[in-house]
Amino acid sequence: MTATSPKQNQDLLELRNLGMASVNILRAVGINTYGDLAQVGAVATYQRIKARGIHVSKVMLYALQGALMDVHWNDLSPALKAQLVAEAENTQAAAEA
Repeated sequence: MTATSPKQNQDLLELRNLGMASVNILRAVGINTYGDLAQVGAVATYQRIKARGIHVSKVMLYALQGALMDVHWNDLSPALKAQLVAEAENTQAAAEA
């Protein structure tokens, strides 16, 4: 039996960067806890949102990563932001091919 970290079950509203509107979007794509977000990852979660036809900006991608790291999205390094965008774009391009 494995122990579950309390953070794994942490409610999304308790996470940095996520307000009620973002949490409602996340729940609509099957992300209900920190553990769900951590397992799926910021980029794949962002892609799920976009695939549902929900219009969100890159800030949502940054906010998801920031929530995982417990930092404000604007404090993510420019390099990390660029990496996230590149991963999201590559994933999108592969899905459309």
